[in-house]
Amino acid sequence: MASLLSDLLNLDLAESTEKIVAEYIWIGGSGMDIRSKARTLPGPVTDPSELPKWNYDGSSTGQAPGEDSEVILYPQAIFKDPFRRGNNILVMCDCYTPAGEPIPTNKRAGAAKVFSHPDVVAEVPWYGIEQEYTLLQKDVNWPLGWPVGGFPGPQGPYYCAAGADKAFGRDIVDAHYKACLFAGINISGINGEVMPGQWEFQVGPAVGISAGDELWVARYILERITEISGVVLSFDPKPIKGDWNGAGAHTNYSTKSMREEGGYEIIKKAIDKLSKRHKEHIAAYGEGNERRLTGRHETADINTFKWGVANRGASIRVGRDTEKAGKGYFEDRRPASNMDPYVVTAMIAETTILM
Repeated sequence: MASLLSDLLNLDLAESTEKIVAEYIWIGGSGMDIRSKARTLPGPVTDPSELPKWNYDGSSTGQAPGEDSEVILYPQAIFKDPFRRGNNILVMCDCYTPAGEPIPTNKRAGAAKVFSHPDVVAEVPWYGIEQEYTLLQKDVNWPLGWPVGGFPGPQGPYYCAAGADKAFGRDIVDAHYKACLFAGINISGINGEVMPGQWEFQVGPAVGISAGDELWVARYILERITEISGVVLSFDPKPIKGDWNGAGAHTNYSTKSMREEGGYEIIKKAIDKLSKRHKEHIAAYGEGNERRLTGRHETADINTFKWGVANRGASIRVGRDTEKAGKGYFEDRRPASNMDPYVVTAMIAETTILM
């Protein structure tokens, strides 16, 4: 039976039909719940503009009242589907009222406004997002590889480690890596993190709004792979209290001016602008971030803004290479693992270019 099921799952539709399956993906009411549903289309599609709009019951996702529950999905970006393969696709959507207004939880629409501003377009903002996450044992909500109800040895041996007593969940991580490359996501690397059971993948460099699209679809693919594996995926910024590293989404950023000669001066001006809006950024950088940004475990204190070269205890870190070359990028270390990349990327562009 299992092999027949596997055969059916792996059927190549292209041998018998022109039709394809499009999995429409959107973000639900909590801002972190990724929802999706599939529909059949008559043939292959290469551009989101060729896709029909669709709808869903917003009262079931906390995004609309029961008496007026229809929310409209607008297709925005297409990726190859690593699960169904062939010409089948994953479609990143955002959400609107039937009258065409973005619903309150649609953060992509606001980001698209920032990224289409002529001053922002001219600066070609690049992003590289380091997404940390924790894998949990399904029935006990305790990190993978940890003794149930107990703790492993202290941090130190686990970061970028190999070995059955140090690296937990590598099959999930590698499956995700390949699936993202197949999908057309610009995933640039993976590594084991400081806390055992915690991992990181990086998306980028990606320009403007595509950074948010790619990170959300990478998260969706990871949700699906952990679902298959019977493991729970957590984006909590501090999944385990105490002397354990939290989980962030460090956001690396540069503009055209920063990447050109004299860019280091532009970087310093941008960091100064960020320092003046520290509170606003922190408020938008993820839920529960105060549990992570304590000033310990490679973080700056949540109420303090500081920057430095090669300083992992800073809010903003500038790399040695950037300092040496006099141009390059910087890293905003404040965003939590559960941040919305549309919000964070747009806010960084807005503060550094439009303010």
